[in-house]
Amino acid sequence: MNLLITGANGFMGKNLRMALQGRGDALFATDIDTPAAALQRAAREADFVFHLAGVNRPLNEAEYHTGNAGFTETLLAMLAAGRKPPVLLSGSTQAALANPYGQSKLLAEQAVRAYGECTGAPVYCYRLTNAFGKWSRPNYNSALATFCFNIARGLPVTVADPDKTLRLVYIDDIVTEFLRALEGRPTAGKDGLCHAGPEHEATLGQIVALLNVFHESRETLALPDQRDPFVRKLYATYQSFLPEDGFAYAPVSHADARGSFTELLRMGGYGQVSVNVVKPGVCKGEHWHHTKHEKFVVVAGSGVIRFRSPFSETVLAYPVNGESITVVDIPPGFTHNIENLGDCDMVTLMWASEPFDPQRPDTWRLPVAPQGRDTP
Repeated sequence: MNLLITGANGFMGKNLRMALQGRGDALFATDIDTPAAALQRAAREADFVFHLAGVNRPLNEAEYHTGNAGFTETLLAMLAAGRKPPVLLSGSTQAALANPYGQSKLLAEQAVRAYGECTGAPVYCYRLTNAFGKWSRPNYNSALATFCFNIARGLPVTVADPDKTLRLVYIDDIVTEFLRALEGRPTAGKDGLCHAGPEHEATLGQIVALLNVFHESRETLALPDQRDPFVRKLYATYQSFLPEDGFAYAPVSHADARGSFTELLRMGGYGQVSVNVVKPGVCKGEHWHHTKHEKFVVVAGSGVIRFRSPFSETVLAYPVNGESITVVDIPPGFTHNIENLGDCDMVTLMWASEPFDPQRPDTWRLPVAPQGRDTP
């Protein structure tokens, strides 16, 4: 198919273009700087149109009509002279309001409906609420994009009314819905309008509080609980706004002559992830836990993990090395150690069932070797 996208370099346009890659369609990606002749040619050959272009930050109010209603009417005339393709309009819930922007979006919507009635082509008019996600523009697309940009850089944000509730739709959900419309399966209501969802509701205060938690997570190591779909989508959006010279950071590492221990992530009820480095010939551990349990994965070097029940003299030994990735469970009630038997550093990725709490460490010293014996 020949797919025409207006506003192809905007927030929604970029996300839609990337989602359409690999389908085998011919994309006519047009934007404000596309020459009129190129737009006419694309309109004449289009089999389906994603009309995403619009104006929401004009220099004067007259540009609302020119950029929204006026351009839509011009585009539809071009399409009617060509293959009369189906048209998807990315509209706004503002179309229900009596403000200059909303009225210009309503006129665009009415023009698309009239095109459908005149040509018989399917038309899909979407009234979208606040969209958020990667590739949105701060200080342009939405307050949420501005918040993400500023907080990721340690810049202040201004919230006039923290109790104001926003209705939000994630960009990936919008694109998924647009692709359904392309296949003739839009989510349409009885009012004849199409809808993208799910919608999420959150106050400005809640959003800023979450973004600050995300920003602080490099210090706290606390990974946000992403079982809530909105938190997962907001965290992904925040991550997309990290400054390009700030993707990497160094967590606190506790090092001595034996090696090092570095906590990487705290996942609340899902535990803690750390990396442990053991120098050649060094043995670490020699303790057990009442309830805490762990998983060790040696990813470099070679050695042995040993266990013993406090009520037995039998020592269990599990050889490990980075060439043969093996997950070793560390059950509660078994004292254990890990020894580097190689000639280079041994690196172990460790998961513990709960983050370390110095007030309740649940770590009890006990040699793995039975008293008076060496470990095998």
